[in-house]
Amino acid sequence: MMVSFFDQFASPSYLGVPLIAIAIALPWVLYPTPSSRWINNRLITAQEWFINRSTNQLMLPLSVEGHKWALLLTSLMIFLITINMLGLLPYTFTPTTQLSLNMGFAVPLWLATVIIGMRNQPTVALGHLLPEGTPILLIPVLIIIETISLFIRPLALGVRLTANLTAGHLLIQLIATAVFVLLPMMPTVAILTATVLFLLTLLEVAVAMIQAYVFVLLLSLYLQENT
Repeated sequence: MMVSFFDQFASPSYLGVPLIAIAIALPWVLYPTPSSRWINNRLITAQEWFINRSTNQLMLPLSVEGHKWALLLTSLMIFLITINMLGLLPYTFTPTTQLSLNMGFAVPLWLATVIIGMRNQPTVALGHLLPEGTPILLIPVLIIIETISLFIRPLALGVRLTANLTAGHLLIQLIATAVFVLLPMMPTVAILTATVLFLLTLLEVAVAMIQAYVFVLLLSLYLQENT
């Protein structure tokens, strides 16, 4: 039984072809293309409003130099939100439950922020490894600790996103299984459990959006440290 619970996180394939590529590429098809008309319809207007508000929030902690990343960060956030939300539908697959995919996003982007800092302001970038006023005896220890924390950042980004989505999906499946088992024996308890399942599903929708925003927000904070 426990093995079947984790089967939902296995990357699906059809005729030996992994379907994760389709799951990653599909979200971009769902968004309407902005037209050249002066007045857009309500869907495109709502989409543009959401993108503008999200971009403004992401760019607030960044300097002017970091605004060059606006398109990349906003696109990444919308992409993560979309695939997280689509993964909540029945008979679907959530690519962001795969640690390899999340690390594939986190490591290159984190490394890019570090390289930018080393190239543009190496003194300031290296200065983050040693707080000002540190006693001489603690300098080697603090440098080692700060270096380890620097390299843990991409791992924390990927694991946070994977763990939150995996835990939510497991809870939904466990409670749904309990509802199915309790329904013929104790209908009242099954109805109460189904209510909890509905509330948990709403919470998971919020988690899917918040985790995508937190992932990109932390990247923007790492970028701010290096610009």
